[in-house]
Amino acid sequence: MGSMSDFDDKTLAGFRALIAGKLRDLDGEDARGRDGQAVVTLDQQSVGRLSRMDALQSQAMAKAGQARRDGQRRALIAALDRIGTGDYGYCDDCGEIIAPARLRLDPTATRCIDCASGH
Repeated sequence: MGSMSDFDDKTLAGFRALIAGKLRDLDGEDARGRDGQAVVTLDQQSVGRLSRMDALQSQAMAKAGQARRDGQRRALIAALDRIGTGDYGYCDDCGEIIAPARLRLDPTATRCIDCASGH
C-alpha cells in the first residue's frame, strides 16, 4: 500500500465530496422507491388480475432497486472508511495507485484497471 502522501488533501476532499453527493443521491432515490415497495392489495374489485400482476412486477423491481442502492451505499461508506485509514485509492490486488480518473468515475473502485481486467 502507498501512503496518504500520494493523494493531497484537496484531492481527498474532492473524493469525499463526490462520495457524499452520491450518498445524498441514494437517499433521494430511497425516498422515491419506498412507494413502489408498498404492499400490493388483494382487492380484485380495485385492481384487475393483469393490473395486479403489473403491480407485483413493479414491487419486485422496486425491491431489487433498493437492494442495489443498499449495496452501493455500503461500497460508498467503505470508500469513506478507506479515506479515513489512508488506504483509499490503492489497488487491493497489487497495491498500486488506482488512476484518479477511474476513482472519479467510480469512487468505490478497489482495484486498478489492470487488475480489474485480469491482466
